[in-house]
Amino acid sequence: MALKFFNKLSQNFIELLNDKDNYDVIIEVKNDEKSFTAHSNILRYRSSYFRKELENVQSNENNIKIITIKSSIYTQIFDVLLIYIYGGIINLENVESLFIFELMLIADEFELDELANKIETFLIESKSSWLRTHFSMVFHNVFDRENFNDLLNFCNGIITKCPRLTFEGSRFTSLPEFTLVSLLKRNDLQMKEVEIWDYVIKWGIAQNPTLPKNLGEWSKENIITLKTTLQQCLPHIRYFHLSADEVRDSIKPYKKVLNKQLWKDIKYHLSSPKKRVKSIILPSRSFSTIISEDHAAEISTWINRNTTTYTSNNNPYRFELILRGSRDGFAPQKFWDICHGHVNTVVIAKVKATDEIIGGYNPLAWDNSNTIESKCIETNGSFVFSLKNGNIRYSILSKVKNPQKAILSIRKKYQNQYGPNFGYDFCMRSFDYNDFTLDDDCYCRHYSYERPIRTSSSNFFSISNYEVFKIVRKFEE
Repeated sequence: MALKFFNKLSQNFIELLNDKDNYDVIIEVKNDEKSFTAHSNILRYRSSYFRKELENVQSNENNIKIITIKSSIYTQIFDVLLIYIYGGIINLENVESLFIFELMLIADEFELDELANKIETFLIESKSSWLRTHFSMVFHNVFDRENFNDLLNFCNGIITKCPRLTFEGSRFTSLPEFTLVSLLKRNDLQMKEVEIWDYVIKWGIAQNPTLPKNLGEWSKENIITLKTTLQQCLPHIRYFHLSADEVRDSIKPYKKVLNKQLWKDIKYHLSSPKKRVKSIILPSRSFSTIISEDHAAEISTWINRNTTTYTSNNNPYRFELILRGSRDGFAPQKFWDICHGHVNTVVIAKVKATDEIIGGYNPLAWDNSNTIESKCIETNGSFVFSLKNGNIRYSILSKVKNPQKAILSIRKKYQNQYGPNFGYDFCMRSFDYNDFTLDDDCYCRHYSYERPIRTSSSNFFSISNYEVFKIVRKFEE
């Protein structure tokens, strides 16, 4: 049996740090013109960065090594780092989020991987709202670092849902080429293709500030310059999913940066869309693997209770993906973990082995904190529906008729079996396999809403995939 006394050991080493006798290292923080005393043996074994620095510095006449920190680090942060190096302690209570983020970056610079990764996890789990609010700054500080894959994945998720945070950000034109290309490759980038093209052109021009401001004044050499700059980006634009107006207004002015065969095929495709072309036709970018833009417009019409059906061109809402079963998993608990706190959401499911697409709209927040008992939540704004698709010729809208039983709030104890529940009329659950796709436990009934949304004789089914979207008015972007 090993007896461990880490707390006392940590305290003793912090006392050693504060003791100004017997030190053999002075660390000068250039940014604040302040110095710290330390001990070479501790620095050497706690940080590979300081090990290398100590090897490259000669001791002075007093047998003391002086290390100058030229990084843009402030003494408050360096003081926290030294306490971690000596005592293994970091106190993040009542500390501003920006300070914590900067501490993570500096820890990475000093090759304190354990600390940097712990702070990364803390930020994602406890400061996600701050990360979203300061997305542009966060993303531009982590995209080219090797040690923050989790934070980069977090940012990539935001980019997928809200790409304008990146493309419209003040630092967009400073994105490295490989980062922009990685964005262009994404099939789930929720932006119009013509907007993506316009931003790519903007980025390319920004990399060449000597290009004339007026496109009409461009020389052949100017065109070649832009074409060379964008050679890795251009293959990832979905040209064959643009309208004739978009091609005329946005692509044609820069047609000379395209390969001649591609431009020829774009024009030919517009006049004969069913004929084959020589160029590769990339798939359209889809915000959903289940529904189309027309489906989204129809759902938006129901949300707004509009008398005229919206089209994909005048839909006032953006569908922001929160959860996708094929990406995030089909366990019921995943729904509660990911969707907790989200309001104005649409749940959409594809019934396995049929063309049926069913779903429900909840204007209230999903709540995974109910520890007492499952209970019904009242709302007049919810509805359930099925969408026309394949052999299903008509969509069905079923408004709530019993508002007191519109949404069922599931007790925490049963959230590993039950997912979203719209008043028993549309419920996703899994009892045996903890997977909506494996159990035939999902069901539709006619109870709290106006009409049935399925024509099948069986109430029970499993699904092949499902998605949850947050519905946001476009002017709020």
